[in-house]
Amino acid sequence: MSVIRAKLRSRETGMTQFEKVSHFSGLHPKPAGLVLQYGTAGFRTNAKQLDHIMFRMGLLAALRSKNTKATIGVMVTASHNPEEDNGVKLVDPMGEMVTQAWEEYATLLANAEQEGLIMALQEVIEREAINMGQEASVFIGKDTRPSSESLSQAVLDGVSALGAHGHDYGLLTTPQLHFMVCCKNTEGRYGNASEDGYYKKLAQAFIQLTKHARNRTDDQKHLLVDGANGIGALALRKMEAFLQKEFQFSLFNDGSQGKLNFLCGADYVKVQQRPPQGVEMNAGERCCSFDGDADRIVYYFNDSAGRFHLLDGDKIATLISTYLKELLTQAGLDLQIAVVQTAYANGSSTRYLEDTMKVAVRCVKTGVKHLHHAAQEFDIGVYFEANGHGTVLFSKAAEERIQRLATDPNINDEKKNAACLLENTINLINQTVGDAISDMLLIEAVLAIRGLTVQQWNAIYTDLPNRQVADRRVIDTTDAERRATSPLGLQEAIDALVKKYQMSRAFVRPSGTEDVVRVYAEADSQESADALAHEVSVAVYKLAGGVGPEPEPLH
Repeated sequence: MSVIRAKLRSRETGMTQFEKVSHFSGLHPKPAGLVLQYGTAGFRTNAKQLDHIMFRMGLLAALRSKNTKATIGVMVTASHNPEEDNGVKLVDPMGEMVTQAWEEYATLLANAEQEGLIMALQEVIEREAINMGQEASVFIGKDTRPSSESLSQAVLDGVSALGAHGHDYGLLTTPQLHFMVCCKNTEGRYGNASEDGYYKKLAQAFIQLTKHARNRTDDQKHLLVDGANGIGALALRKMEAFLQKEFQFSLFNDGSQGKLNFLCGADYVKVQQRPPQGVEMNAGERCCSFDGDADRIVYYFNDSAGRFHLLDGDKIATLISTYLKELLTQAGLDLQIAVVQTAYANGSSTRYLEDTMKVAVRCVKTGVKHLHHAAQEFDIGVYFEANGHGTVLFSKAAEERIQRLATDPNINDEKKNAACLLENTINLINQTVGDAISDMLLIEAVLAIRGLTVQQWNAIYTDLPNRQVADRRVIDTTDAERRATSPLGLQEAIDALVKKYQMSRAFVRPSGTEDVVRVYAEADSQESADALAHEVSVAVYKLAGGVGPEPEPLH
């Protein structure tokens, strides 16, 4: 211990870094006995329980930066959760989510009791052989929740306690922070590591793409946007000046009056299958909703009869992958394109992609990191969760082939035009993570280039009616979460119930972000989907030792 202390002594204060950590830790004490798990969405719970977590994630980010010799990101957000919640996610050097081994370290530090924190830190340092003399840099962003200001300061305290340099970017969307981390660590090759750099890159690519759309009217350029009363609304307002009137929008739920994610936002629209409050829609108008930190997006419209139509992540993935495949064909490029889905993907989307478009489809466990990793296995990997979180990944080799073709003087106009469209499409996409603003601009560009209305897009295939409910139970699963392995007899019961309905399927899985078990069902009619979801919920209740009243029928 004395050798380590000598190496870690701070020149400014005379304190060792561990003594400095202990001092700051006393300002951010852990409630005794509180246990939290770093999951798919990082840490996420009521904001009152997170002060010590934020301080310790500042420590961990500093260690990760020293370990990778790169800038690391820390985002203070709880995405689509209610306003009283908050959370934190770590961002790795290329803008991706932090690697799984370090998720375990996050949980280790978070749950160490006050007197055991230094020992937990030492364990991480020794297991990773971290050079504590290495300089470290951490970028920090936060959403608009009232608690985010003090919690981001706790992160900064953790960063400085280990002698790292913290750059506080203030209010950012989650995708903007991911973008900036990647820009910094690629020395500007991915873009400029600033908020304006983000707006300029996306806006320039969008403007170049929409030059290929003929005779666009102001109505075709216009979109209704639900900002979920969150950070995405602020970012979109800032971006407006960069778009040079090539994209026009009416912004609702902009945070000036309503509460974050309350009766609005992508998650509300997706789960409730209805428009958000506060949005004034005319029949046939294109509308979209962001979530609280602007990494999810869903589209929707009302038809002339007043019926609501949702275009979720499945419809978005289908639109984008179809557009990309057509461009690859026109360019004469034999790159492999695939769509990565989860079990929540509507069965009709999977059948359309595989049978009609002849696009490969991969199903993986729920959670963005699983989709992202699977998408990296292809030349072009399109991934979207049904909830609207997703993006497109291009391999380095695919990008280089597209760039070479776009600048080749010996190719015909059709191939050159397709290659240029692909090149600008790459620049419009935030490949680090799902990004509501980037995805929105890409969708708007594709609709414009292909001359599609939102109704025509929606008619590409017809969703099977479905229903999602939540129940507080414990379930183990396999086959990308499509089959239950425990409790015994549950999967057999589900299989028997599915046989009662036409074109049906159902599955259950433990949520990665909440203390609930999700029940998903789809069938040939909404009534059948609702009935199947209820019957599966009852089976879970009976076979998994349900507490409280038996689930009631869905209405």
